[in-house]
Amino acid sequence: MCILIGTMGAGKTTVGRLLAQQLDVGFADTDELIEERSGKAVQDIFVEDGEAAFRAAERATVAQALEEHDGVLSLGGGAVLDPATQALLAPHRVVFLRVGLADAVKRVGLGTGRPLLLGNVRARVKHLLDERTPIYEGLARHTVDTDGREPAEVAAEILIAIQGAPS
Repeated sequence: MCILIGTMGAGKTTVGRLLAQQLDVGFADTDELIEERSGKAVQDIFVEDGEAAFRAAERATVAQALEEHDGVLSLGGGAVLDPATQALLAPHRVVFLRVGLADAVKRVGLGTGRPLLLGNVRARVKHLLDERTPIYEGLARHTVDTDGREPAEVAAEILIAIQGAPS
């Protein structure tokens, strides 16, 4: 299993799908799994049920996916904030997709559908990067920069990084 972590706009889902194709394995995205199981979009869960309810669903979904999924798994940007999730990730092959502020803002646009970006998008993305980057770095076995790169380039670098590495 290969797990992709990083903030929104890093390309986890796009790169994850490409990587899974290259490895000929399945792909799963925890935000998509949460939406399937709840029948609600992530932003609706935030608005209707609150962030705490979303984080609880996220924690359970990540734990189940780590146990059942054996391909490429993309985690929501905030999933790594939970200490229990951090502990579950420890034995896995975790890749941090690092994105800078300018590229992240460009990729997420106006933040439509991203509940944590309400208000000043650039300031919110900067805050999330500052808060989460040390956690991502601490959990990752490999770090791959995504700024100014095509998803296929990033997937190819990950493939090289994980080939021969213990799972």
